[in-house]
This record gives sequence, structure tokens and C-alpha cells, in this order.
Amino acid sequence: MRTVRTPSGASFRNVAAQPGPEQAVEVTELVVRFGDTVAVDGLSFDAPMGAVTALLGPNGAGKTTTVETLEGFRRPDGGEVRVLGLDPVRDHRRLVPQIGVMLQEGGVYTGIRPIEILRLYASYYEHPHDPGELLEQVGLADRARTTWRHLSGGERQRLSLALALVGRPRVVFLDEPTAGIDPAGRQIIRRVVAELRDQGVGVLLTTHDLDDAQRLADRVLIIDRGRLLASGTPAELMTAGQSPEIRFAAPSGLDTVALSARLGSTVVEEQPGEYLVSAEATPDTVAALTSWLAEHGIPLGDLRAGRGTLEDVFLRLTREGRP
Repeated sequence: MRTVRTPSGASFRNVAAQPGPEQAVEVTELVVRFGDTVAVDGLSFDAPMGAVTALLGPNGAGKTTTVETLEGFRRPDGGEVRVLGLDPVRDHRRLVPQIGVMLQEGGVYTGIRPIEILRLYASYYEHPHDPGELLEQVGLADRARTTWRHLSGGERQRLSLALALVGRPRVVFLDEPTAGIDPAGRQIIRRVVAELRDQGVGVLLTTHDLDDAQRLADRVLIIDRGRLLASGTPAELMTAGQSPEIRFAAPSGLDTVALSARLGSTVVEEQPGEYLVSAEATPDTVAALTSWLAEHGIPLGDLRAGRGTLEDVFLRLTREGRP
């Protein structure tokens, strides 16, 4: 058993660091249909233990359906899935004590208090976390006796995370873990997720917050229409297939024709105040750009050279092939 000390001093022990299968999740040619609609279409991927895997995709991409299948709430129409080497449907009773599921909302009696519901959930497990320590871990120690209905949306999210962890899971499924959470709460959740990874827990999260994915994930999977479009580390995805370019922010309405002539490369305003230069980010080109802006008294709000963000990659991949 391993003990991690949080900044607040609370112990966060987890038995998940015990030896286990290399893969937390294995998905092979998964197909899930709803009538004539194919929600998941031959999807294959794996998610290792001791790593954070982010499953990204636009609304309707098949993320939730895939995760529900992994949790044992849906049967595949084709292919197979395994969690900790177990079939989530056939081996459901063996698997449930070993996984934690964080939902976005719902399923909690509005008059119950955080300490009460954590104690209730803890009673379902043989070796649960201490409820008080978990509340401190997610920054809710001072809200232990506040009813659910009086918690903010972000506080409810953090309590949902604590509920997912109370049974010391070896694999955790997180659905939009930082949705609606303020910056301080987001930092708490990011810290907890990083600690889970360090303890050897397999974490699979779905999120629309691409900054979260870029900061937290060891591996990113981008899916659309139930199919895998790309996978890799955030750094790999942000550099693969990138054309030489410079992006910068400045007041809207710049004379892009004059700037293009100065740089010898095409400059376009992709959206108000956001510009793209189709050129390699050499020192000479960057110097020419900043010099031109300085000559015209134009402030530079942001400058990115050499690679795009994960959001750039996500938008490019999910737009391709769409009408």
C-alpha cells in the first residue's frame, strides 16, 4: 500500500498500486447500435494502468456509449471490451468493487450531507477510504455537514469525485470531471487525478475541456461517429502532420495584405483578432512580424509558433469529412 501526502496534509492511501494487468481497459472492434443508428463503429483502443487516458470527441461521437459499455451498462453488438481483464457484463459483480464511476450529476438525495453519503457509500466496500480524509482531499472538509441542495455545482462535482474514489478503485471512469467548476476547484481535481495516476490507477476520462486533456492526459484518443480518428500523447498529436505556421493575436482588422508582403508569406485573419501566418517559425520571420507590429504601434496579444494546440488538432480532425 502506498501513501501520498496532499498539500493539506491529508493521507490518500490506495491499494490500486498492487500488481495487476498491464491494461486497465481493452476495446476491440466495438460496435454498439441503437436501432438503425450505429453509435460505435468498430472502435479499438486500450488504456494502461498508471496512466490518464482522455477520450475526446464532439457531441454524438460515441464517447458516453463506449464508457457505458465498459462499465457494464450496455452489451456490445459486436467486438468485445475488457476492464482489468474482465467482461463488464458477464463478470459485473467481480468488476464493480474494483472500478469507480464519476457521473456529472444526479442520483443523490438532496437532503443528505457529504459526510453522510460518503459513509453510506463506504459501507458498501470491504476496505474503503476514510470519508473524512476524502472530503479533505477534494477540498470539502468545511462543507461536510452542508446538505447536497446547498452545495454549489462545483462542490457537487468534487463530491461526485470523492464518491467515485471511496471504494479504492483500480480503474476510474470520469465524465466531464471539471465541468462547471471554478479555477480553484479545477486545480483540486487535476491534483487528485494526477495522484491517482502516480498510485498506479488507470484513469479514463471524457471531457470537452481540451485544456484539461492537454494538461492531464498521458494519452489522448479522438473519436467521431464511433470511429477512432487519432491517438497518441498530447505532444505527438500537436506535432504530427502540422504545416509550418505561426499564430498570433492582435486587434482585429490588420492590413493582412501589407503584412503578407513584408513577411513574404500569406497572412489570414481566421477569426476576429486571431491570425495565421503560413510560414515556418524561423527567427527571421518572427522578428519581421514583431517588427512590423511595432512599427504600426500594434500590441501583440499572443504568439504561438511551431505547433498548434490540442484544440487546433481536435477541430481539424473532426471537421475533415464532415459536410
